[in-house]
This record gives sequence, structure tokens and C-alpha cells, in this order.
Amino acid sequence: MTTLFAQPYDLAANGFYFECREEYEHKASALRNDYGQPVEEFEIQFIDGDDIDCVLAGAVGLTQGNAARFLEVAEEWEEDQKIRYILAVGECGYDFDLASDDPRDLNVDIYEVETMRELAEQFVDEGLCGEIPDSMRFYFDYDAYARDLAMDYSETTINGSRIIYRCG
Repeated sequence: MTTLFAQPYDLAANGFYFECREEYEHKASALRNDYGQPVEEFEIQFIDGDDIDCVLAGAVGLTQGNAARFLEVAEEWEEDQKIRYILAVGECGYDFDLASDDPRDLNVDIYEVETMRELAEQFVDEGLCGEIPDSMRFYFDYDAYARDLAMDYSETTINGSRIIYRCG
């Protein structure tokens, strides 16, 4: 379960923790500052949850306007959808509507390999460089190919996994 904190911008009020839309709405509507006035604006902070959800919260840019939907997608989305969103929105700068868009539609190529050299070897094995006879593979310069791939592909670590990706 993911826990968020609503920190009021009003210095005369105390914030609250919440884990779902209903809990947020109930606590926010009941909150009053020291002078009895309702509190309306909050900074939303990620407090506890899975590591991948913490990174997702950073990519989403939590606000009181999207916190409820963030909690829903943190529960609904699979890890690969979260990673695709984090890369596309957080790294590539794509626009995304949490309410209606699907992260599987984002054009990002993702490879779970440790190094560019591993990606180069994978591409050669898959035949992306054409047909290279086995006897000639010993002479293929994987390091040079990896340097070329680094011009189009980027590396990052998400949730402890090394990922190489390309924005489409």
C-alpha cells in the first residue's frame, strides 16, 4: 500500500497521511487551521510504498490534483507499465494524461541489459547488423558498435535494474 502526506501550505494547520482518494477527500474537507478556517491547498509528498512507486511519483510530479489518480495507477499498473511511463515522461519529456492514456502506447524502446556492449551483442545476435557468418564474428568490433549505439540510446537504473532505452 502506498502512503502519501498532504502538507498544507497554511502554516496554521497540520497535515495528514492518506492511502486512497476517499481518505484524502474526507480528511481534506474536515481540516481546519488554528483559526477555524478550511484548508484548501496542499503539497503532496510520497511517504511509503514500493521503490518503483517512489520513482513513479517523481515522474508524475505529485500534486493534489493528480494524487488520487497516482494512487490508483500505483495499484493498477504492472511494473513494466510504470517503467515505460517513468522513462517516457520523466526522461524523454513525453506528454501523458494519467486519466486516459495507456503507458503501453508510449514509443520507448526498452532493453534490460547491463551495458551498451551487451546491447550491441544482442543486436548482432538478432541479425540487426545483417548476416554475419560465425567465422567472422570474432572480428566484429562490439565496443565500437556499442559506442555508436550510445549516440541514440541512454542508460539508467530504475528500481535496482539497469535499463538501456531509446525515445522514439
